[in-house]
Amino acid sequence: MSEQVTYLETGSLDPHYNLAFEEYVLCNRREGEYLLLWQNDNTIVIGQNQNAEAEINRAFVEEHHINVVRRTTGGGAVYHDLGNLNYSFITDAGDSDQLAMERFTRPVVEALKALGLQAEASGRNDILVEGRKVSGTAQRIVKGRILHHGTLLFDANPSMVAGALRVDPEKFRSKSTKSVRSRIGNIRDFLQQDMNLPAFWTFLKEQLAGSGMVTGALMPQELEAVEALKHKKYDQWDWNFGRSPQYDMTNKRYWDGGCLEVRICVADGSIQDIVFYGDFLAVRPLDEVEAALPVPAGRCGLGVGSFPNHGVLWRHPKRRNPGHHVLYHGSESVMHSEKLFA
Repeated sequence: MSEQVTYLETGSLDPHYNLAFEEYVLCNRREGEYLLLWQNDNTIVIGQNQNAEAEINRAFVEEHHINVVRRTTGGGAVYHDLGNLNYSFITDAGDSDQLAMERFTRPVVEALKALGLQAEASGRNDILVEGRKVSGTAQRIVKGRILHHGTLLFDANPSMVAGALRVDPEKFRSKSTKSVRSRIGNIRDFLQQDMNLPAFWTFLKEQLAGSGMVTGALMPQELEAVEALKHKKYDQWDWNFGRSPQYDMTNKRYWDGGCLEVRICVADGSIQDIVFYGDFLAVRPLDEVEAALPVPAGRCGLGVGSFPNHGVLWRHPKRRNPGHHVLYHGSESVMHSEKLFA
């Protein structure tokens, strides 16, 4: 972080408001570095590209009155309660248009080490303490500004985590892991000297912001804009759950970077509709790709060709980079993009 960091708090436990607050700062505070610390109460936050219904245990969610809200970054679904503390870094992306996890996980790892914990960054976006996951992180880049945020499990309820989320068994099989509960840990359980969450909050703020911290606040008109964004986007079923139509073709693949599921509706050899799901991390939202498929009069009218015995190839008609395409070939669905996937 730079010499001066503006520290902001949302003043809310409402996940819809908190995500709107964070997005507003990212998109409208165009200069300077910001640190946000915030909490959501009793909430599942799903990744931008995930199928919400596939990620949650619907009966458990309804029984326990759990909020479900979609964020604007990739990655997997997470459960938040008041035993969690969430953090957000917002700053200039620099010259890079790629995800830069280590740049932001390093100060969090160092802060945990300052508490005497054996912390380390692991895999694409996790932070571990003694082999247990205590933090998951994700990023987004918007017009030269980068958002890096994550959750820290400090004293969360593992039963709620395990009950609220529906986990694909293939994901565990690939990680040789038996359950959610066996993978995660609470920071408080590893502390040599106990502290409560408010004390941890203060410690983390001082560690991450440093001596150049300036406490800031949004102006009244900015807070009105946050409320408007909350109502227009994060309160809406269309954003949080979206439509889930039937598709003729569907396939799922797992890579080191995450899971990608492709659902395609095809008629007369042409793609009518295509939707991507997954817990992968992406530089830009996938709706940029999906929106590149104009569907006049219910038909997809762009460069879609049918190739006998070779499946269906779709390519963005205006994109110069020929590497950005989706190929459906037999039983395989593969998305290629050097820019879109980290």
